[in-house]
Amino acid sequence: MTRILGILNVTPDSFSDGGLWLDRDAAVRHAVGMVSRGADIVDVGGESTRPGAARVAISEEQRRVLPVVRELVARGITVSIDTMNASTAAAALEAGAEIVNDVSGGRSDPEMDDVVRESGARFVVMHWRGPSDSMNDQARYTDVVGEVVGEIEYRVAELIIKGVSPDRLIVDPGLGFAKNGEHNWTVLAHLDRLQKLGLPVLIGASRKRFIGELMPGGAQLGERDFASAVIAALAAQNGIWGVRVHDVSGTRAALDVTDAWARGRAR
Repeated sequence: MTRILGILNVTPDSFSDGGLWLDRDAAVRHAVGMVSRGADIVDVGGESTRPGAARVAISEEQRRVLPVVRELVARGITVSIDTMNASTAAAALEAGAEIVNDVSGGRSDPEMDDVVRESGARFVVMHWRGPSDSMNDQARYTDVVGEVVGEIEYRVAELIIKGVSPDRLIVDPGLGFAKNGEHNWTVLAHLDRLQKLGLPVLIGASRKRFIGELMPGGAQLGERDFASAVIAALAAQNGIWGVRVHDVSGTRAALDVTDAWARGRAR
């Protein structure tokens, strides 16, 4: 069963919903709504990672996310913390988060590996070639699938050597990070090669630019939800572990159709 991670950006500048959920109560209401519509996990982030985004102070990131994490955990909601900062990850895990979703795969903060090892939490290892303000300069590949898989595999090996159990690792190809549109579609079409690492795979395609590039005029962000749900359904059909999305209800419907289709074929 493919899991849905509902995106909760407690930020003023995220590319899709920046500023909508800065208020704690509004953020909690939105998260509860996502769970009621079918999200399995709520992914809480306090720092935008869109291309060109500026870093924020760790104290500000924690001020944004920790009250929300505590409230969601108190309501019995499974929480993932979206952060590149080890101290934020540690504080969120102490508050009850169960997964660390680090877009740098632990490369941004040298203390992240220790936090993950000592906490026992699950850790998302995303493909990453550098900070948001320079990621587009890193979108150069001879064999995008082979290089993405190889770089993730190398990072996974580093974590295992440092004592992180492989059964706690989830890998993410980093759609939109140091990749152009063609790169993203090629990676999506070959997710099976990433799955051969034997680890759960998470993808985050929701509302990203490469989807809008298919549509007349690029499409407004919300108009990309249907295409995002199609990607989620195709990935689920191929056994993906999880999809990180903005539109939970549309994705839930798409995954339910995929599951019903699979059951029908099995009869």
